[in-house]
Amino acid sequence: MKIARFRYQDRSAYGVVLQDAFVAEPSADFVTRYPNIAAVLAGDATAALAQDVAGRTSGLPLGEVQLLPPLSAHNKIICVGINYRKKYPVEGVAPPDPDHIILFAKHHDAIVGQGQALELPQGDAAQTFDYEGEITLVIGKAGRHIAREAAMSHVAGYTILNDGSVRGWQKHSLHAGKNFANSGGCGPWIVTADAIDAVSAMTVSTHVNGELRQHTDVSQMIFGLDALIAYISHFTPLHPGDLIATGTPEGAGGSFSPTRFLKAGDVVEIAVSGVGTLSNRVQA
Repeated sequence: MKIARFRYQDRSAYGVVLQDAFVAEPSADFVTRYPNIAAVLAGDATAALAQDVAGRTSGLPLGEVQLLPPLSAHNKIICVGINYRKKYPVEGVAPPDPDHIILFAKHHDAIVGQGQALELPQGDAAQTFDYEGEITLVIGKAGRHIAREAAMSHVAGYTILNDGSVRGWQKHSLHAGKNFANSGGCGPWIVTADAIDAVSAMTVSTHVNGELRQHTDVSQMIFGLDALIAYISHFTPLHPGDLIATGTPEGAGGSFSPTRFLKAGDVVEIAVSGVGTLSNRVQA
């Protein structure tokens, strides 16, 4: 099942995507009990949501709604650094595997939804604006100090993150370089975990202007999904709707020689198998 958060006319809502063409909104009674996606996840109500919209064959046309990042203002966006073997930093010598999981956080105002414009930074920052396609976990069950063997039971579904990065700023401030306003994207929706046949075979691919730049699968991660959840939950509680972006593979613009950073007019498309494609255009 695909669960989307969207804006239609002057209101924000959520619903189930049907046939990749419509969004079916839950009934008024269901929304009263579960006012947002995080509440659906916290209430273990995804099956109830599916039942609520069962039998519907139409809804709001996808072309008439603005898809929003599928999380609430209260949810965390936690990102994993260096989780695939690649050249880093951009000058480019492949380092040894990190001894520990590397983490940073993403601000909500650094993220836009499906089809919305990525904002090209102003000044020198525009010269090193980069993309990072990432498979992203959506937490469904709250937890703290989660054991690895139980970790995947806390995952409600999957979405896609473009961890937009300004490499020049990362050199003196990782936090700033990862959090320029409107520099990254998330979406287009959440696909529930029961719809993914084999998590270990999930792939992520990034195209820029139709050219394949990144491609890998979950098996190539240095730290597995269960290890990420267990590690993160030891320092902070995980709540329904929190996102964990699991790292990006080789092929970001800064890894090329010469570098191939984003410019105005570029279109970034990130596809995750079983989930869909997140597409955004860079705008000055």
